[in-house]
Amino acid sequence: MTLATENLLKPKDFATDQDPRWCPGCGDYAILNSVQRALAKQGIAPHKIATIAGIGCSSRFPYYMATYGFHTIHGRAPAVATGLKVARPDLQVWVATGDGDALSIGGNHFIHAVRRNVDVKVLLFNNRIYGLTKGQYSPTSELGKKTKSSPQGTVDNPFLPMSLAIGAEASFMGRSIDVDGKTLGDVLGAAAAHKGTAFVEIMQNCNIFNDGAWDHLSSKEFRADMTILLEHDKPMIFGANRDKGIRLNGLRPEVVTIGENGVTESDLWVHDAHDEDPTRAFLLSRMEYPAFPVPVGVIRAVQRPVYDALVNAQIVEQQAVKKANLQSLLNGRSTWTVA
Repeated sequence: MTLATENLLKPKDFATDQDPRWCPGCGDYAILNSVQRALAKQGIAPHKIATIAGIGCSSRFPYYMATYGFHTIHGRAPAVATGLKVARPDLQVWVATGDGDALSIGGNHFIHAVRRNVDVKVLLFNNRIYGLTKGQYSPTSELGKKTKSSPQGTVDNPFLPMSLAIGAEASFMGRSIDVDGKTLGDVLGAAAAHKGTAFVEIMQNCNIFNDGAWDHLSSKEFRADMTILLEHDKPMIFGANRDKGIRLNGLRPEVVTIGENGVTESDLWVHDAHDEDPTRAFLLSRMEYPAFPVPVGVIRAVQRPVYDALVNAQIVEQQAVKKANLQSLLNGRSTWTVA
């Protein structure tokens, strides 16, 4: 593919000849379509992109993406993606993972990729259940969730993925719903353009083992009242009639109605996605239904040193100042001979 044709890419250029093998009605189909559209829109040829996955329904992604791909082992996709990005900084690297894959066995790899700010894009498909292994509760399942592995209801306190990410100093956090193609496409585009770890949580429906987990957010009937689309440098307004907003009372967000008790748009919290201080991003990560509308869109996008760039710069620097043969490196300074 030549440079002249890269700007003419179509979603089908990122699709393989493999038929997606997900259950009919699964939210993964919508995510796959959104990702392929977003990649085509950015104009980077498929051979300059890699898709890395762990284990789970979401992790079938590499089979359906006409990019370089690697179906790795459970929870280790961020580690493999880190190695790939350091070795091949010219590639744009995407990670497809699920709430179980990323936040249970892979939790350690996830937080350290975020902490290091490796230039990879991490898509977390959050259906709040283990789908591939047939319906056990996951690290994001709500307290009291009855599943095959928790017949009396889980007593585990769930992770809030966004709170976990900001705790690891995420430089980019975005969120959308699988069926909201417009918002998801915008978030994916922003993630692709970001330098550093871009973490995107996608609230996805598993219609077989956890059907309706996000109905209160995904339904067009309720979406305007139950979610709030964050836009940089704009006041936080939501509701079907655009008459509700979020105001900060000190460091406590509160829902207010515009026009009541003297509340105007000027009283509302203005979203700053580029705020270097993570405090307000953390507040947004804690806004949950039913007390608050769930934030979607780009929650945070700040610049931090990028791990793979720093590693490669260090290698170049050391190669320039130190000349050594392999044997001397193997021997080191602590080698001795036994007489």
